Amino acid sequence: MNKLNAMATFVQIVDSGSLTGAAEVLDTSLPTVVRTLASLEEHLNTRLLNRTTRKFTLTEEGRGYLTRCRNILFEIDNAELELSAKHRRPSGKLSVTASVMFGSMRVAPLINRFLQQNSQININLNLSDTNVNLIEEAVDVAIRIGPLSDSSMIAKNVGHVRRSVCASPKLLNTVGAITHPKDLQNFPCIRFSGLSHGAHWQFHDKEKTMSIAVNGPLACNQIQVSLDAVLNGMGFGLFLSYQVEQQIKSGELQVVLAEYEPPLLPVSVVYSHAKLMSARVRVFVDWITHELRKDLSYGIDS
Repeated sequence: MNKLNAMATFVQIVDSGSLTGAAEVLDTSLPTVVRTLASLEEHLNTRLLNRTTRKFTLTEEGRGYLTRCRNILFEIDNAELELSAKHRRPSGKLSVTASVMFGSMRVAPLINRFLQQNSQININLNLSDTNVNLIEEAVDVAIRIGPLSDSSMIAKNVGHVRRSVCASPKLLNTVGAITHPKDLQNFPCIRFSGLSHGAHWQFHDKEKTMSIAVNGPLACNQIQVSLDAVLNGMGFGLFLSYQVEQQIKSGELQVVLAEYEPPLLPVSVVYSHAKLMSARVRVFVDWITHELRKDLSYGIDS
């Protein structure tokens, strides 16, 4: 039995969700996949998968072995890629995704610079506020804001962003000082309905979380529309720091209740090691990670 081939087959079964799917990806027959898995389990004297006629589930031993297999195969791929990358320039197509506003403001300008330096690479940039499945959608790299739940992905932290309540000087002159999150219940707030908690804003007070119900004249699923309303003095708004950085610097907006802000949100460059990491993905991940870390180390994001 070829142990590395058996490990790769086991990982592909899990990633494909079925033995049949693994056989298609590996361009081999279903009986071959079944025999390889059986031989691996026999060699280990351990059942890795509990199988029924319709589905399978990982055993506890299988989950641990899967992690080890991924790490081993990843290191082998990396070693081969490091050697091959020295002999050729990265080229080909690359698929990248990011949220709409962060992608437009921060990621797209960096990608333009990257492409000027790597003329043999083509990038398809998909800006969406919905987190796509990288493997199912064939996406190479994602730039994401917030906690990550998918442990099968590799994530490189590049910085953090704040969640800040802002208002125009005009509105603040009208309503007076805001000293506690509960004060917001007495004033108009512009809600971003693109979030499930758009009508409830989260705050922290001495490690205690507060959820404040807010209301106002406008709820919208587009950040720019909400931002324009806040700039016009129609109400308070809750934004991620990069969304209002320029307006705060110019004095068009002021941050209130900073001492009650919830914990910082991480910004991560995310990619999968379930498949071979090409030279172009490696080059782009290293470059965008370095540039975003520089970009997010200044101003309100720090």
